[in-house]
Amino acid sequence: MTESTERSIGTPSESPQRPSKIAKIESCSDEEVEPSDSAQPMSHKPGIQRYLVAIEYIGTRFSGSQQQPNCRTAVGVLEEAFLKFVGQPVSIFCSSRTDAGVHALSNVCHVDVERISKRKPGEVLPPHEPAVVRRAVNHFLQVEGDIMVTDVRCVPADFHARYKARERTYFYRLLSGSEPLSTFEKDRAWHVPEVLDVCAMQEACKVLVGHHDFSSFRAAGCQANSPIRTLDEFNVTEVVPSPYFPSIADRREEDLGNEDPRIGSDKSEAGLTGERVESTTKLTDLGFGIRKKHRCFVVTARARSFLYHQVRLLVGVLKAVGTGDLTTSDVKRILDAKDVTKASPMAPACGLYLGHVRYDLSGL
Repeated sequence: MTESTERSIGTPSESPQRPSKIAKIESCSDEEVEPSDSAQPMSHKPGIQRYLVAIEYIGTRFSGSQQQPNCRTAVGVLEEAFLKFVGQPVSIFCSSRTDAGVHALSNVCHVDVERISKRKPGEVLPPHEPAVVRRAVNHFLQVEGDIMVTDVRCVPADFHARYKARERTYFYRLLSGSEPLSTFEKDRAWHVPEVLDVCAMQEACKVLVGHHDFSSFRAAGCQANSPIRTLDEFNVTEVVPSPYFPSIADRREEDLGNEDPRIGSDKSEAGLTGERVESTTKLTDLGFGIRKKHRCFVVTARARSFLYHQVRLLVGVLKAVGTGDLTTSDVKRILDAKDVTKASPMAPACGLYLGHVRYDLSGL
């Protein structure tokens, strides 16, 4: 679903609209199904090294992360790069599946590599160092430029990127404002022309955080055994629009706010206060050719695992609260209904980012 095809959300007194039908895609979902610690490790031959590989990618030109026939996917491109590097096919297993158009600041996968001598075929050599793997694979990924290996480390043969994950964090970006979306933000965020009430959205987050039956936020085709999930963190924060290049007016205002001119603008490094963000969006006389900034909101969702399309369905309801089409009471009603047809249309894929997958790597 794109911004242009999103249906309007009814008022609380009207019957909620049914979300767009979601096709069942077994190999590509933007949220992970429930991990299972009982998964059996694959058998390994001596000389094979398992690597844990962290990757980042822009999801716009990928048909998701998982390998699919006749489609360009993150795993498919990564397997091709490893094939060029090691000279033989490999199988890559992702920690978290992402849909077409969904981005990853850090997705994690594992791969088994047997280093065979190219001069003496059949001779098994000691495994490559992780730094060598990272440099070599990135060499073959640099042509397209929308995916990169960010970290590599050796792990035991029974370490599974998906089943050993302790926690996953997703981010969702919304840009609010009537101005057309910047070219630099195309396919990187959900553009919401309406003004968003961040305080109302924050109150709605409190209803959704915690241990619940999330059947109302579980898309058709979800393969998880249970709709019960624990949402450890769910909140919305206003942040500086990115990329952020302060204008002359911004810098002048910043200087006036500093008692000591030597302080500079470091205080904005970790994000702006609500007051500061407001000031950057209220400027009207910006000068010819200077674009008015959107207000940028980031929704953070953190849990051990997520249902299929859970985050995007949650954000869809949250956006409706922000625009005033739903109230916090409506959100509670939707959650208690345990029926996805009661939810608002889900948010588009372009604003979703897999932010971090956490493991317990101590002692490895």
